Amino acid sequence: MAPSAPYQPSLRRLLHAGIALVGLTALITGYWVYDQFDHRLGKIGLPTLEDIQGIHGTLGLAFLLWLPGFTLYSLRLSHRRLLQPQSLQQLQHWTQPQATIALHRLANTLLLLSGTAAVITGRMMKEGWLPAGDLQQPWYIAHLVTWLLLLLSIAVHVLLGAKVGGAPLLLAMFRLSIHDNDRPPTWLQKFPPQPVNSLLLGLEILTLGCIGRSFILPLF
Repeated sequence: MAPSAPYQPSLRRLLHAGIALVGLTALITGYWVYDQFDHRLGKIGLPTLEDIQGIHGTLGLAFLLWLPGFTLYSLRLSHRRLLQPQSLQQLQHWTQPQATIALHRLANTLLLLSGTAAVITGRMMKEGWLPAGDLQQPWYIAHLVTWLLLLLSIAVHVLLGAKVGGAPLLLAMFRLSIHDNDRPPTWLQKFPPQPVNSLLLGLEILTLGCIGRSFILPLF
């Protein structure tokens, strides 16, 4: 008999689905921008879209708007899936299951950090750089690097998620059923007032601080 899928909180499914949808489309359009204007490391010849930068920028802004809620949920209510104080020690025991779990937590944390870095570097770019052939701008180079890190982090996140939780865990993220005690009025009742340890507190200060700067810095 196949194992039953574990129930995933509705708020987690909502935030995860939103950030995944916007993030993946932003990654695709980001590569489209590269393919159209840069392609210094090769290209696949995607069709030319006159407003591809605007489309990518809109998706990047949507990702930025969704990111604070996803970050807070990850650090407060889903912190067991992120880097723990003992994770680095667990990684040393490669033959044990705890090493795979620790590696998955590390990948999830890098995914959160790379997504944060992607929005702040993207927000600092100017639309005129690429059409003018100005491809050496530091913020653009940094955005390319964060795009690659985000892509790799997503791949590792999915692969290790499948290894740790198997198909039931992945399928649980797509279920539409909601328990009576897991509806929107109850979402904030379980929200802890602060991170559970200093490591997560540091991650929260770093990520939310960078996200806040992503809103403010482009104004100057």
